[in-house]
Amino acid sequence: MKQFNNTLICSIAGLLFTAPFLLAQLTPDQREQDFRAMAARYAKSYAPYEWKRQAVDFDLYNLKPWLARVAAVNNDLDFYEIMVDYVASLQDTHDAFSLPSDFVASLGFGVDIYDGKVLIEGINRTTLPLAKYPFVIADELVSVDGRPVEELLTALAKYGTQGNPRSTRRITAGRIVTRAQSRMPHAVDVGESAQVVIRRQNGNLETYTLPWNKTGTPLLAGPVPSPTASLSLAAKKSPSANLVDTPDNPLLAEFEKVNRETQWGGVDNENGLLNYGSRTPLFALPTGFQQRLGRVATDFFYSGTYQAQGRTIGYIRIPNYSPPNTALAVTQLQTELAYFQANTDALIVDEMRNTGGSLCFGETVATNLIPYRFQATAFLIRPYWARVSTFYNQWQTAKTLGMEQWVIDTYQMLYVQVAQAYGENRGLSGATSLCASTVEREPARDPRNGAIIAYTKPILMIIDEFSTSTGDSVPAMFQEAKRGTLFGYRTNGAGGNNISVEAGKYSEGFAGMTISVQVRATPVSVPGYPTTNIIENVGVHPEIVEDYMTRENLLTQGKPFVEALTAAVIKMIPVAPK
Repeated sequence: MKQFNNTLICSIAGLLFTAPFLLAQLTPDQREQDFRAMAARYAKSYAPYEWKRQAVDFDLYNLKPWLARVAAVNNDLDFYEIMVDYVASLQDTHDAFSLPSDFVASLGFGVDIYDGKVLIEGINRTTLPLAKYPFVIADELVSVDGRPVEELLTALAKYGTQGNPRSTRRITAGRIVTRAQSRMPHAVDVGESAQVVIRRQNGNLETYTLPWNKTGTPLLAGPVPSPTASLSLAAKKSPSANLVDTPDNPLLAEFEKVNRETQWGGVDNENGLLNYGSRTPLFALPTGFQQRLGRVATDFFYSGTYQAQGRTIGYIRIPNYSPPNTALAVTQLQTELAYFQANTDALIVDEMRNTGGSLCFGETVATNLIPYRFQATAFLIRPYWARVSTFYNQWQTAKTLGMEQWVIDTYQMLYVQVAQAYGENRGLSGATSLCASTVEREPARDPRNGAIIAYTKPILMIIDEFSTSTGDSVPAMFQEAKRGTLFGYRTNGAGGNNISVEAGKYSEGFAGMTISVQVRATPVSVPGYPTTNIIENVGVHPEIVEDYMTRENLLTQGKPFVEALTAAVIKMIPVAPK
């Protein structure tokens, strides 16, 4: 009997793991209610609605084709796919439909797009030992289970949607070999192994059978009682039930996740990007680089100096704008910039693959890089009653607690702006700051004597298509202020601040929600978008375009890229009179 029970338990466990959708499902009415609820939340709270109609030709209010698709599905995972499709249609980095599943299937290597090809950039040699799997970094992924990579990039694009097409393709490439059910509902359908074709660097095609390494627990579909069939409260409580709106606190601004690393080192587990949000630079710094910060856990930045053509170049990497200790990070930044001011001829600020974070910390960084008054990026806020009441209560609390006058003024200004827009039934407020009562910013000063302490020498700022959110807004401020040169590739175009919301009461999913839109002072014209001052989708474009994503950079730890940025920063240094 004991043997029978163990066998039965194993059989049930196997059934749950391999075929979760065989369990009872949500009813058609429940699926429709959840889809309508999620769409209604976007209709109420999504700030860039008009912009998305204009820029990406998507009208989130047009539900007829979506409801027809919802009515046609017969299992929950297919229903979740429709939810994914709807949110992905916004082409918004901040917004994706997610499930509370920790199930991940991985082939044990990471890829990205270099020179237009999907190349291997990391391998977990614990699961794929070299003797058995001799492919190496910079070999090309050609197909998986008979499907060409280009076909997979198209089919899986909705799971990697970003603010611009290039970033979307790069995230999607990672989804080919690492499939998380949190973003890909049918990730649980992968088999035990995959047939993978790889083109070696000598041109030979080689086929491997690679195991899918599976971790976590698949999300299982299951029945939920409906209030129409029962007098008791029916909605089930899920892990996402605690994901309520982030308070609209302008002193905290937005919250963004710094992602984990996988076993092949430095690769973001969710998005498959090397060094995304990492303190360590993506590239190798020149020979003779003297490292200063980045040696101990409490260092938020990575910094140092190196010599080039008789000049001393400073370097500081900003991995994200979410320091664990903001006061300590500001102190480190100001101490380092004081050293650079006294000991360098120019400064490189590395903002590549910056995951974003607190807008207000980003503005503080900007005030330490720009030694004169400048204008911060402003926001158009989506007005709805919860925001009106929140700003009002924060204003009153600030007065009651006797906070500094600028804090009181900021909350009052936000309340007035949002309440006015709400009262006039406008979709967005006027342009306003989230971190102060005005968009004007003064340079950082010494509190003891009022002297400007911002760095005054030439600055070159490195950006790329994964300089995200606050990683968009800081380069925008830098460029608007004409402070220096932006070098690299366009930023992500995640131009707003966001919250997480529950996506329906019966489902267990949740979604990102962009509730404010970043705007810069001066409209720009870039290919593919209307002339606009909106940062969403458009991003911030560099004065010097230099694409890191080449096979040569992959193989040499960025040597050509570093040579180009060094040459560019040298040109910025004034020639001393003879």
